[in-house]
Order: sequence, then structure tokens, then C-alpha cells
Amino acid sequence: MAEKRARLELGSGKMDWRKDRDKRKEQRKKWREEKLLKKLEKAQLQTLEAEKLAEIKEKRKSENGRQYTVSVALPGSIMDNSQSSELRTYLAGQIARACSIFCVDEIVIFDETGKESTSVEGNFEGVGKKGQGCVQLARILQYLECPQYLRKSFFPKHPDLQFAGLLNPLDSPHHMRMDEELEYREGVVLDRPTKPGKGSFVNCGMRKEVQIDKQLQAGLRVTVQLYEDKPEQKVRKGIVVSPQHPRTESGIYWGYKVRLASCLSAVFTECPFKDGYDLTIGTSEKGSNVEAVTLPAFRYTYVTF
Repeated sequence: MAEKRARLELGSGKMDWRKDRDKRKEQRKKWREEKLLKKLEKAQLQTLEAEKLAEIKEKRKSENGRQYTVSVALPGSIMDNSQSSELRTYLAGQIARACSIFCVDEIVIFDETGKESTSVEGNFEGVGKKGQGCVQLARILQYLECPQYLRKSFFPKHPDLQFAGLLNPLDSPHHMRMDEELEYREGVVLDRPTKPGKGSFVNCGMRKEVQIDKQLQAGLRVTVQLYEDKPEQKVRKGIVVSPQHPRTESGIYWGYKVRLASCLSAVFTECPFKDGYDLTIGTSEKGSNVEAVTLPAFRYTYVTF
């Protein structure tokens, strides 16, 4: 009888062990299912956020966006008439300020001498030196258009910018203070490692760095559309958009681009728009009064001074 009882107790122990094993399997299965459900919920939330953002974009585009552009062409020789470096710099600052006030999207500087001035490489060599006025004017215009917190990243010390600190700020909408809130920001991609599948970090002149949706080369200037800030997040989240996006989607003036042309004809032949300028306006004392002229519908307009 004792031997039979011992066998029964041993068999009962085996049954308990199997029950525990089956119970652990069920628990692991339940955990996997819960984890999968959380992943699905997260993916659904991301999809809903993307759809909501697309809906907001479409609504803003139809209501507030500005689809047309304004381009201005100026001769670089206007810099040659200034008697000193300070006056040349101040003249460039006046041009930048006027273009910002009237929401100019592109400034084209053409060389009346026909010399190949198609980049900002080189220095202004003084009054009487042909061609270099275009270079200095372009460099100062680019410097003033750049937000203050990004200038150290893109503009090293240069003789052409010696007196740029004397100029009045443009105070353009994209020149934002640290605590100002707007959906868009200009930034520079940081040289900072990120986890696989995560985007680069960007300095947008805020207290928190911004993590974007793409991996981009360090030192690149980008326009970022920010998501809503959450206190528990160590970094802000955002996506990279086109520099024209704030203008076309929200109607916000987002600065100007500077282009150099070797001559007046190159202003047209090197136009960055696919179909060229569809409205051209020239300035002259012999022309019609601007108040008596009715402009046709246009998308890319161009004004020559």
C-alpha cells in the first residue's frame, strides 16, 4: 500500500508540473498578444495623425496659401557708386529690407559688364573693380536673409561682411526668437548620432532640439514643420518640408532666394521655374503709370530695375 501511495503522489507531482508549464505558456501568449495590440494601436494613431495633417494642409492651401511668386532683378553695379565699405553694406541692407517688406521671393543680381559672376566666391575689390559688386551684394543679401541663430553655421568671417553688424534686422517671419511659437522653423542639421530608423536632429533656435523624419547630411539648412510640443518629450518632433511650403500652404512670407546672373538675358534663360516668368515688368520714367495699369493673372512675376 505504501508503494502504491508513493506512485500516486509522484504522478500528482508530474501533473502539477505540466499545469505550471501550460500556465506559463498561456501567460507568454497573452503578453505577446497585448504587445501586438499596442503596436497596432500605435500604427493606427500615426495613420490618423498623418490623415489629419494632410486634411489641415489641404484646407490651408485652399484658404490661406499664396501660389504666385515675385522676383526682382538688380544690377550689381549699384554697389560701385558707394564711396566706402560702410555705405556699400548699408545700401545692400536697404535693398534687403525693402524686398522683405514687399514679400519678394527671389532677388536676381545681374552683371551689366557681362563678366561671369555666377557664384559668391571671391571678394569685393573696391570701387572701379568690375564684376565684384555683384558678389558682395549677393553675400550681404544672403547673410541678412538667414535667421540670426543660423548665421554662425553658414557664414564664416569674411571681409564683405565686415560691417554687416551695423545693419538693421529684417525681422522677417522666419527670423524667430527662442520662445516664439510658429508651425514652421528654419534649422541646421546637427552632426549627432541617431538610432536606426530615426531621423536627424536639427537646431531650430529653440530650447529643445527637433528630431525630423529623415536622415540628412550634417550642416544642411532645412525648413521644418513642427508637431505639437509635449512636456514629457525631451526633443520636439517635426517633418522636413520645402522652403516654399509656408508660402504655398499657409501664406506666410518665408524670405527670399538670391541668384546671380552673368547678364540681363541670363536672368530669363536661367530662370528656376519650369515655364519661366509669365509676367515681366520693367521700370522706366517713360513707362505707363503703375496706378493706371491692370495686371493680368500670373504665377511667376518678374520686375527689373
